[in-house]
Amino acid sequence: METYAYLDLKSLEEKNNFYKKLLFQSPDLIFQFTLTKEGAIFFPFLSKSVITHFDLTPEEKNKPAFEILKSKIIPEDFTLFMLTIYQAKKEMKSWEHEFRAILPIRGLRWFKGVATIESEENGDVNFFGKITDVTVYKEQELRLKLSEERYLFALEASSEGIWDLDVSTKKVFYSSQSMKMLGFDAEDTIDYIDKWDDRVHPDDNEKYLKDIQLHIDNKAPYYENAQRVLTKSNEYKWILSRGKIIERDKNNNPLRIIGTHTDISIQKEKEVNLIKTLQIVEEQNSRLLNFAHIVSHNLRSHSGNIEMLLNIIEEEQGGEFISESYTYLRSSSKALSQTIDHLKELVEIQTELIHKKENLNLNEFLAKTLDILADEISKNKVIINNSISENETLTYNPAYLESILLNFTTNAIRYSHPDRTPIISYSISTDNTQKVLNISDNGLGINLEKYGKKLFGMYKTFHKHRDSRGIGLFITKNQIEAMGGSVQVSSEVGVGTTFKIYFNE
Repeated sequence: METYAYLDLKSLEEKNNFYKKLLFQSPDLIFQFTLTKEGAIFFPFLSKSVITHFDLTPEEKNKPAFEILKSKIIPEDFTLFMLTIYQAKKEMKSWEHEFRAILPIRGLRWFKGVATIESEENGDVNFFGKITDVTVYKEQELRLKLSEERYLFALEASSEGIWDLDVSTKKVFYSSQSMKMLGFDAEDTIDYIDKWDDRVHPDDNEKYLKDIQLHIDNKAPYYENAQRVLTKSNEYKWILSRGKIIERDKNNNPLRIIGTHTDISIQKEKEVNLIKTLQIVEEQNSRLLNFAHIVSHNLRSHSGNIEMLLNIIEEEQGGEFISESYTYLRSSSKALSQTIDHLKELVEIQTELIHKKENLNLNEFLAKTLDILADEISKNKVIINNSISENETLTYNPAYLESILLNFTTNAIRYSHPDRTPIISYSISTDNTQKVLNISDNGLGINLEKYGKKLFGMYKTFHKHRDSRGIGLFITKNQIEAMGGSVQVSSEVGVGTTFKIYFNE
C-alpha cells in the first residue's frame, strides 16, 4: 500500500512540474487576480512572462502588479480596462478586453485579456485568464481598415459602383454607389441579378446579354457593355458595366464574376450633341458647296455675258447696234446685281450666330402679308381661309416670319390654276412639342417625283411663269432651318400644294 501511495505522489508531482513548465513557457501572460467585495484588486499568481510582456525593470519586479499595470496601460484605456472588470463581476460573465500599453523598449503594444470568473462564499471574485500580445494582428487589422477606407474613398471619388455575382445562386452584391446610380438608398445590397437585368432598356437587352456571354464562353478577355437602365424615378440612365470572371470550376464554368458600374449619361449626352454638331457641320458643308457652285456658275455666266457684250461694242461701228448692246449690257449688269444681293442675303442668314426672337402674334403677321399682297389677291380673286386663332403666338424672328409668309403666299398666288378660283388656306397644328403652320393651295401642284429633290434649290423653277426666279423657296428654307425648324411639302399636279413649316421655339 505504501508503494502505491508513493507512486501516486510522484505522478502528481510530475504533473505539477509539467503544468508549471507549460505555464512558464507559454508566451502569454497567465494570471489570477481577485476582486474583493470591497473593490480591492490583488494578484495571487502571475506567470514570468509578465516581465517580457511589460518590459519590467529589476526594480519593477518587486512592485505590486496592479501598480505596474496602471503605470503601463495608456490612461484612457486603463479607465475602460477597470470598467470592463467591474462590469464582468457585476454580471458574472467571462471577461474579454483589448487595451494599449506604452513600454520603454518595445513602444506602443496592443494586448488582449480574457478570463473566466468564479465567486467565493465571502463575496470575492476570482479571474483566471491570460493576456496576449496582439500588436501584430492589430497592425494588420488597422492596415486592412486603412486600405479598405482608401478603397472606399477611391470608389466614391470615382463614382463607380461595384458588383459581385455568384453565378450558381444568381445573387449579386451591389455596392452603395451602384444603388445610388439608380436612385435607390445608398447602401450595399445583395439581391438577385434580375433586379438589374429587368431594368435594362428593351432595345439594349440583347447586346447586354450577348456581351456577357462572350466573356463566359472565353471569347472575350473581359465583359464590357453600355446599357440604359431604368432608375427608381422611371428615367433611363446610361450605365457602363465592366466585369471579369475570377473563379471557375473544374469544367471551366464560371463561379464568380466581379465588375464595376459607371454612370456615363453625361458622356452619352455629349456624344449625341457631338453627332448633332457633326450633322450641322455636314449640312453647312453641303450648303457651302452649293453656295460655291452658285457663285462659280451664276457669276461666271453674268460676267461672261458682260465681257462678250463689251467685246461686241468694241468691234462694232454701227451706232444702232452699239445702243442695242448697251441695253443688253444694262440688263446683264442688273441680273448680276440681283444675284449678288441674293448671295449676300444667304450669307447673312447662315453667318448670324444669334437670331433675334420675339413673342409674335401669328395672325397680325399674316394680316400684314395679306395687306402687302392685297392687289394681287384682288386681281386674281383669291379666296383666303384662315383658321388660326386670334391669340396664336410664336417665339420667332420677326423679319424671317414675315419673309416666310410672304414667299409661300406669293407662290400660291403665282402658281394658281387657270381653270378655278384660287383658294389659300392657313392653319396651325402641333406635332409632339412643335407648332406646325400649314399653308395649302389648290393651284398647279408640283411633280415631286421629278422635282422633289430640287424644289428648294437656288434658281430652280418648275413652271413657266414670267416672274419665276427660283430664289424665294431657297431663301425661305434657309431662314426656317437657321431658326432650328424644318419645312415639308406635299403636292399633286393639277390638285394643289401644302407646305408644313415646323417651328422650333
